[in-house]
Amino acid sequence: MSDKMSKRERLMAAFEQKPVDRVPVGFWFHFPEEKRDGQACIDAHMEYYRSNNPDFMKIMCDGYFTYPLDFPIEKPSDWRKLEPLTADHPFIREQVERAKAVVQGIGPDNCAFYNIFAPFSSIRFKAGDGLVMEHLQQDPESVLYALDVIAKSNGLLAQLCVAEAGCDGVYYCVQGGEKDRFTHEEYRKWITPSDKYVLEQVNQVSRTNILHCCGWAGIPNHLENWKDYPAKVVNWAVFIENLGLAEGKKFFEGKTVLGGFDNRKTGLLYHGSKEEIQKFARELLESSGTTGVMIGADCTLPSDIDLKHLLWVVEAAEKFGK
Repeated sequence: MSDKMSKRERLMAAFEQKPVDRVPVGFWFHFPEEKRDGQACIDAHMEYYRSNNPDFMKIMCDGYFTYPLDFPIEKPSDWRKLEPLTADHPFIREQVERAKAVVQGIGPDNCAFYNIFAPFSSIRFKAGDGLVMEHLQQDPESVLYALDVIAKSNGLLAQLCVAEAGCDGVYYCVQGGEKDRFTHEEYRKWITPSDKYVLEQVNQVSRTNILHCCGWAGIPNHLENWKDYPAKVVNWAVFIENLGLAEGKKFFEGKTVLGGFDNRKTGLLYHGSKEEIQKFARELLESSGTTGVMIGADCTLPSDIDLKHLLWVVEAAEKFGK
């Protein structure tokens, strides 16, 4: 067992797969509608930080899911009107300022990661899933052009969140790998180039980035789509992919793994007792070990979860191995 570490020391050791005094724990959730914009969103982050003191902060991009377009998308060729955003565009600038305010609020001993969506998610949030998939079949080159443009914007945002706002890295969310959407070959051909571009951009300013393989649809993904993505830590939906943390260490070939708990209201973390939640946390650590492991959830938690449930997990991690 290592000597007592600061939160930053603990997290960086976990990223580098070095011994830790205890496994880092971190959870996050979307904020209520009235707390998703401006100062209210910054205040909500700080309220959560003060109440739960997590080992690291994931800064949410609530209010900025929809990529800004000032023209309608009706036919595939409309995507070719898209141009990259500049650093002073409100969509970029406002997010950087949010990240900077939270980083300053939590202080230098605490690590923060800003949520950035992959271009394929950004494009779907704006135009709708059905339309994007239809256009991709009709005129893939026009959609791929748009993905490249959005990748430049998201890559710029990611870099600024580190270089200007002071984040330690990004929490990069990839989606669209559901087994009923694309084959592995189709995804790698159409979607992977824009996915990787953003990660490659942020890796120029920080090597401590987290990859989130989102199971938002409740459908298993082709996890092999993302196996070689350049990120230090990988987070995926354990309960959708049926791939535990110990198995994930092997699958993702040595990357640090993050997760273990079901994020849904049907999951143990939401409705379980203290004894049940702490027993599950201990079993997680017994099976996965304590090196190269961070405890979290499959994805965002319900915003009405009882926050003391999260503290129970921290307590279990502190007691483990003593």
